[in-house]
Amino acid sequence: MFKNIAAITWKETKIYFSTPGAYIIAMVFLALTGYFFVQSISVALPEASIRNWAVSSIIVFTLWAPVLTMRLLAEEQKLGTLELLMTSPVRDTEIVLGKYLATLLVLCSTLFITLFYVVLLAWFGDPDVGPVFVGYLGLLLYGAAALSIGLLASSFSPNQIVSAVVGFGVLLMLTLIGQAAPLTEGVTAQVLSQISLNNQFQNFSRGIIDTHSVVYFIVLTVLMLFLTSRILESRRWR
Repeated sequence: MFKNIAAITWKETKIYFSTPGAYIIAMVFLALTGYFFVQSISVALPEASIRNWAVSSIIVFTLWAPVLTMRLLAEEQKLGTLELLMTSPVRDTEIVLGKYLATLLVLCSTLFITLFYVVLLAWFGDPDVGPVFVGYLGLLLYGAAALSIGLLASSFSPNQIVSAVVGFGVLLMLTLIGQAAPLTEGVTAQVLSQISLNNQFQNFSRGIIDTHSVVYFIVLTVLMLFLTSRILESRRWR
């Protein structure tokens, strides 16, 4: 099992880093987060933390993740190679995990480059390492969940644009849905607040590790990957 996952991960990772697509996506992400970082330190009393730019940057994931994942299963369906892959001695779960881990490596590589912002904070200020670490943990969990949703969207259609739009729509809804909570009451307000990706990220941006939020992101990621594998499994019986 692990051998098959590693082989698929390695194959997809090589495709990402051997084509300009991954670099362009990463550059766009870095350009936008760099802009938010400059904005966060250009105020009258700037904070020596990643809180302000991290909160602004999570909205970038709503577009970045679907664009990064849109080709993974959609392209396979369009080219007809997905059926070939599914007839090989590889489980659906292994296909999903292998492709997902490749995108996760791209995410980690991109976030690693943003540590340059932390270096600048340390050079000109005195940031607290703890909140910075927690903030990056939140970004990683948020990005991991966003990628799993993007991968699920990629399994719906052989059209990459459709997959990207669906993924973007779902992520945007889950990110902003918490803003509708004050407009409702009772259980509905609590549900909307709890399922909001943005609300779940807030404690991480403040340097607080909220166990509930950690579990939320992990469960959401696992659920999306599970649904993706079930969609692939359903194709075997068509």
